[in-house]
Amino acid sequence: MRRHQAIKDSFLENRIFLSRTVILFIVMLFLIAGLISRLIYLQVAGHSRYHGMATNNRIKVTSVPPTRGIIYDKQGRILAENLPSYSLEIIPEQVADVDDTLHRLQVALAISEEKIAAFKKHRKRYKRFDSIPLLMQLSNTDVAKFAVLRHTFPGVDIHARLNRHYPYADLTAHVVGYVGRINEQELKILPEAEYRSIHTIGKVGVERAYEDVLRGHAGYSEIETNAQGKPINELGKIKPIPGADVYLTLDVDLQKVAYDALAEYNGAVVAIDVETGGVLVQVSKASFDPNLFVSGISYADYKALNSSNNKPLFDRVLRGQYPPGSTLKPFIGLAGLEHKVTHMHQTLFCPGYYQLPNKSHKYRDWKKWGHGKVNLDIAITQSCDVYFYDMSLALGIDKLSSFLHKFGFGQKTEIDLKGEKAGLLPSREWKRINRQQAWFPGETLITGIGQGFTQVTPMQLARATATLASQGQIVTPYLAERIIDGDREVTVKRSAQKSIELKPSNVQNIIAAMVHVVHSPRGTAKRIAKGIDYQIAGKTGTAQVYTVKQDEEYNEDEIAFNMRDHALFIAFAPANNPKIAVAVIAEHGSHGSSVAAPIAAAVIKQYLANKSEPVE
Repeated sequence: MRRHQAIKDSFLENRIFLSRTVILFIVMLFLIAGLISRLIYLQVAGHSRYHGMATNNRIKVTSVPPTRGIIYDKQGRILAENLPSYSLEIIPEQVADVDDTLHRLQVALAISEEKIAAFKKHRKRYKRFDSIPLLMQLSNTDVAKFAVLRHTFPGVDIHARLNRHYPYADLTAHVVGYVGRINEQELKILPEAEYRSIHTIGKVGVERAYEDVLRGHAGYSEIETNAQGKPINELGKIKPIPGADVYLTLDVDLQKVAYDALAEYNGAVVAIDVETGGVLVQVSKASFDPNLFVSGISYADYKALNSSNNKPLFDRVLRGQYPPGSTLKPFIGLAGLEHKVTHMHQTLFCPGYYQLPNKSHKYRDWKKWGHGKVNLDIAITQSCDVYFYDMSLALGIDKLSSFLHKFGFGQKTEIDLKGEKAGLLPSREWKRINRQQAWFPGETLITGIGQGFTQVTPMQLARATATLASQGQIVTPYLAERIIDGDREVTVKRSAQKSIELKPSNVQNIIAAMVHVVHSPRGTAKRIAKGIDYQIAGKTGTAQVYTVKQDEEYNEDEIAFNMRDHALFIAFAPANNPKIAVAVIAEHGSHGSSVAAPIAAAVIKQYLANKSEPVE
């Protein structure tokens, strides 16, 4: 058995003990110093950071969405409002397994795969503690179903929200527009602080153009939570600032008159207040129900709209580009007078066609047997093409293009909406740059009757008509009449007034000829003059959809509907003191006189009959 040997040297023993004690003391000093340093850091240097972290474990700062502003028509009727509805929302931070929760919700409430996919896509733009909508505009049945199962879905709840609603639906869809869910492209450029609690944004129309005004400003709420993150108390709140209300110049009753008058035709109707530029009517047909987009349109509904031959999503007023046809003739006639290449009594014989010198090609008149002897007044009244072929050639494309440019052709109208097209006003330079070709005399001829390369939008045509009605005072169309932010009215910016220098007698002669279009026995729009005690100045137009060959005749009954000519009409009234200017395009309507003119007349008659009383 092994025996322990005692240390006989007591001095060595004391020395070892003392050295170990000193080492231990030094280590303790270092540890105490480290602890003190850490305490100083936590209490002083890191106080703000850790205090914030501790507070965040107990307090959540959430964004409170503002109430979107209301859109009204000129009579104070609501065009876009906010209606209360219920939405099913998820807070990912409070859900153990989001995918499992989504699956169980899908089974319980019969949620489509499309809605689930949309939620997963939109979830990326939110924080984990944000309440993210899965379903919006829940029915009472769905609310009741979920209420029974609420206890089995932690982190999922029903919230009352305000959803956008458009009471006039397809009647004002293109002009008022709609809101829709914010997409990834928009998210990259939007201020996060303002849109954190907002799920929708204006997509088109007034909703888009005045998004910053209508949106308002988000508020903030400090919520005290328990250890599980469940809200238990509101500690403080900065109220959101509601969006401003926008009052439009649009008259929804007059809008309905125009929409109904188009009947089975697709097309556009624009009416402008000549004195102010306010847009009274802005109809684009075919149309759609904008309420479908508010909470996220289904794939099936969007496909149906997008693939329809009627193109209901296409805004014909601002983006539709059409040949103006004979509606351009009053402006061509005025150019001829201003440049002194013709006068009101200068005559020309119309045999039904026109030929350039030493050329065999015949540029036909719409009237096969011709108009006989005509002057400028008769040429406008009866829409003689041959007269305008000859005058356009005398003007030349350079003067012609320059003069039409003054009336805004080939330019955006600067209306307070986005997405407007500029149309096309051809010129020698335009063709050289875009077609790498020289300009030919025959192209000047067809430009003079509103065909060829020339393209106009309905809004552009209405603006030019209003400018002619005001004898050269350029009319800039607008929609927002007033913006009311709380208890104050916001100043709406208007474009500076400009004018075209024109000889008054020349303008009066053209207007007189346009009056004859409606009120002369041989005027192309004489049928709309019945039953009115004032004069309408107008001009019919027919725009070719396809070109008829030299040896062929246009036979309306033998061609497909979608290949028939467009019907156009421009007008203003009363002719001696214009109040309203109208432009109408009825796609494939064939005749401006029988299709487009009555539509414009319906709008004018209703507006002038009783401007202060709503249409029944």
